[in-house]
Amino acid sequence: IILIETTEGKKDKVLYCSACRAIVDELNYSIRQIDPKKTINVGAFRLKPDGSLADKKVPLARSETNLSELLDGVCGSMSDYALHVDPDTKKKQYKRFAPRSSDAGDFPDFNNFKFDGPEGSNALKFACESIVEEFEDDIISLFAKETDHVVEKLCNEVSDHCKGTKFQSDEL
Repeated sequence: IILIETTEGKKDKVLYCSACRAIVDELNYSIRQIDPKKTINVGAFRLKPDGSLADKKVPLARSETNLSELLDGVCGSMSDYALHVDPDTKKKQYKRFAPRSSDAGDFPDFNNFKFDGPEGSNALKFACESIVEEFEDDIISLFAKETDHVVEKLCNEVSDHCKGTKFQSDEL
């Protein structure tokens, strides 16, 4: 989520920063939907000398396997985002307008969104896909270990997409 300026370079920065922040938001939401008690076996699956398996169980939600699957579909949700103009400050940023099933009627004020047709969400989806392609291993690694500050680490430190922006610490 970032201020949109008129120059093309700044506009790209807005787009990529928004996409990066949306990726984190969508993955965090998907992870929260998974039962924390579910686990997955990981490891070499080799037999130990005593005949037992040398594997270990890890929580499914933050497993590499699950994170890879979530990452494969994360950019599809970019069509749920649109350009939002703050009525007071006039700052522009991409925000989620489509409520999730768990939001229970918590609808945003659509008057402040600019729906520019498929071009807007397609550009955000393209930025999302570019980020996922370039930083897939970093994203999986961050989400496997981190629960806090993933936005700052991924979008400011790893990718630099939000570094130096006015909204670098705002919530989605």
